[in-house]
Amino acid sequence: MANISAKDVAELRKKTGCGMMECKKALVEANGDMDEAIKVLRERGIAVAAKKADRIAAEGVVDIAIEGNVGAIIEVNSETDFVAKNDTFKTFVANLLHIIVTNKPADVAALNACVYEGETTVEAKLKELIFQIGENMSIRRFDVVEGDLVSYIHGKGQIGVLVKFEAEDAAAANEAYAEVKKNIALHIAAQNAVPYICKEDVPASVIAEEKEVLVAQLKNDPANAKKPQQVLDKIVEGRLSKFYEANCLLNQEYVKAENKETVEKYLANMAKDLGGAIKVCSFLRYEKGEGLQKREENFAEEIEKMVNGK
Repeated sequence: MANISAKDVAELRKKTGCGMMECKKALVEANGDMDEAIKVLRERGIAVAAKKADRIAAEGVVDIAIEGNVGAIIEVNSETDFVAKNDTFKTFVANLLHIIVTNKPADVAALNACVYEGETTVEAKLKELIFQIGENMSIRRFDVVEGDLVSYIHGKGQIGVLVKFEAEDAAAANEAYAEVKKNIALHIAAQNAVPYICKEDVPASVIAEEKEVLVAQLKNDPANAKKPQQVLDKIVEGRLSKFYEANCLLNQEYVKAENKETVEKYLANMAKDLGGAIKVCSFLRYEKGEGLQKREENFAEEIEKMVNGK
């Protein structure tokens, strides 16, 4: 058996970030061969990743990168918020964004198959990190957008917003245009996510269904029994306005407005000031962990596991 020195163990630990005992075991198994030991750790990482795959990963980070006119937004999850602050984790996410912007993979499966570095794929690197850091992690989702873009990150990765604009030349050339774009992105981050930009984007089937619900509500209210149909129709239209406010970006009250103007009105006013039309073409709003089952801490159980060496 090869003589494994403390220096060898320290060097392997520096290269892989794995624990001292794991590094020593890998060197012993590899008979002192450094490259083989790294391979052993990576292979073992795959096994560890499989064991951790059923553990809840609802923390993590939302991040964005824009390179030229191409932007990417991503959510990568971990089990704890602590890991999301780890520099190794943050570097991994930043590298993923660059890979996405460069390769424009179709989905997460395609991203996993992309080269991360050398001969290592994204999927292999993720499994390596799961072993190295000791938590389950997953690439949940990403999107790629091309055009006139602006991004906004809130709360160190709690919420991310990526917005695509179109503007006439005079407005685009104005220095204040950048601030207008940032303001819209900030507004989107501050509000609950909405599915549409404007009421014209709402499908007719959705409006018809909403009207059916509103009509049913009116009919079930005895106070409306004697009201003429014309009045009831006006009530429905009024309530539809509330539906648009709740579901369409441009119909929302602009968060920084002092006079309750809508986002649409704010953009119209700024377009007038900047000398050209400004249009929101699309937007994406990611909130970390939305829709995912959250991890429920049971500290008594965790302590018992530590005591029993589980």
